[in-house]
Amino acid sequence: MITSLKHAVLAAAVALTSAANVGWAQTFPNKPVSLMVPYPAGGLSDVIARSVNQSLSKQLGQTVIVENLGGASGAIAAQKALSSPSDGHLVFQGSPNELILAPLAIASVKFKSEDFRLVQMIATAQIAFLVRKDMPVNSVDEFLDFARKSAQAGRPLTFASVGPGSFYHLLGEHLSKVSDIPMVHVPYKGAAPAEQDLLAGQVDFFLAPYGKKYDEMHKTGRVKVLARLTNERLESVKAYPAISESKRLKDFTFRIWTGYFVKRDTPEPVVAALHKAITQTLADPAVRQALENNNQILPRPQTQAEADKAYADGIAQFRSIARSIQLQAQ
Repeated sequence: MITSLKHAVLAAAVALTSAANVGWAQTFPNKPVSLMVPYPAGGLSDVIARSVNQSLSKQLGQTVIVENLGGASGAIAAQKALSSPSDGHLVFQGSPNELILAPLAIASVKFKSEDFRLVQMIATAQIAFLVRKDMPVNSVDEFLDFARKSAQAGRPLTFASVGPGSFYHLLGEHLSKVSDIPMVHVPYKGAAPAEQDLLAGQVDFFLAPYGKKYDEMHKTGRVKVLARLTNERLESVKAYPAISESKRLKDFTFRIWTGYFVKRDTPEPVVAALHKAITQTLADPAVRQALENNNQILPRPQTQAEADKAYADGIAQFRSIARSIQLQAQ
């Protein structure tokens, strides 16, 4: 009798779960979807979101509204995403910056990387080595010589980032470590304000996601692009050296990726619906062109299982980098 009762209860639970999943699948989305960008408007992250949201709206059958919220290396927006209902109506546009590194670098951040689930990878970006326009250097090796002389004179060069613990913070610290040259970190709330101070000469250099606008700034003499952190020149921007062409930073090659995330406990049918819509959006020629115009490299669409593995691998990779520079939460 007891065994039969247990089976009945289990069967009822399975039936309720199945019914709930069917309900989610049939009703999602039933209102506008927010696409949360963890940085102010104007930066590359914002451009990516606004290249995607209109097409994604068509795929979902609901308006997709871009919402910008900067601060704490993107952790403020990430925390807001975690405070929202687990119904898929808020999608977080994230990267290792906000979801892997911020919890390691900012003591007040209490969430874990594993609190989020990657739905689909959107793009990968190459990193540009940007310096202020009046710095008397034209190559990475000349930059290193200048940086060493400045440090020896008591004026270590300053580098911008989008916040403490961000990927760009780690890159700057890693550059200082491998070159054995003291450098000073200057954190900002996003790429746009960091870029503004670089243009104004208030900060010396910025290792930032490469965008087409930097090509225009370089050509008009507003900033210098010394190299890209790649192991070979890319066809689309052959004018700029790969970092591997330098004599002393041949192996300093890095890139960053962007993906769309939801809370870990979002119902599977909702995740599946978002995965399908985002994958279809990335097949839109207009979206692809807009992203490629900003030098984003579109990866092969992933299955949900592949996306789960990619995120787990990313967590392991970036935690390893953080350990290598002895990153401490502050």
